[in-house]
Amino acid sequence: MSSTDLGRALCIITGASRGFGRAVAVQLSRLVKPGSVLLLAARSGDELRALQEELAGSEAGRTGVKAVCVEADLGQKEGPERVLKAAAEASSEEIEHLILINNAASLGDVSRFCKDFTNMADMDSYLSFNFSSCLCLTAGVLQRFPKRPGLKRTVVNVSSVCALQPFSSWVLYCSGKAARHMMFKVLAQEEPDLRVLSYGPGPMGTAMLDEGRFRTADPALKNFISGIYTEEKLITCEESSSKMMKLLLKDEYTSGDQISVYDV
Repeated sequence: MSSTDLGRALCIITGASRGFGRAVAVQLSRLVKPGSVLLLAARSGDELRALQEELAGSEAGRTGVKAVCVEADLGQKEGPERVLKAAAEASSEEIEHLILINNAASLGDVSRFCKDFTNMADMDSYLSFNFSSCLCLTAGVLQRFPKRPGLKRTVVNVSSVCALQPFSSWVLYCSGKAARHMMFKVLAQEEPDLRVLSYGPGPMGTAMLDEGRFRTADPALKNFISGIYTEEKLITCEESSSKMMKLLLKDEYTSGDQISVYDV
């Protein structure tokens, strides 16, 4: 049964400073009850503070939805710890819905093919930010906010079709997304009370897709991405975020499943 709001929530959003994460933060602010807290995490402090100011001046901000900035590099050990500390400080007994949006990600080096990756440090650095930090942050949040009566817990993995299909010269991105896809399927199996959603937001006109458009080594994939732009097949961050909100409000998905923007 669909709900009209997400309750009095503590929403933790990684990669919140721009693109899809920013759109998610703005739309979540309109769907949570007064007394809710949006914890906005990203590496870019200036952009986070600009978003915080925008939210404070919005209708949601005026009715008691608070935004908290956490400037953190999730690829470093201190990053998840900083987010967890801020979440603990921002929470209260009145919170009835914990929402974690694992959105932070990077494309990685798409200018090379599998056979070109011989330096383990390249992979370690990429997976630390795109996989390890995601698991550590999710685990830390679940430990800090364990199952209790009256608390609903939702974890969202912002995924991609790349988690399910191979794309030549995108080995880091595909591997990272595939690892996260399975991570959250395991989590859904282990924690049956938890609502776990992997959401594929589609091709959005973000800095990440722009990077892929110009740096992709595989000629066919590079042309395909260019075609998305020329044929105007891009989805706006706001449109995709809106569809994710529909899924969260309706709350009828099978926990652990991946759902594409095109399926909503």
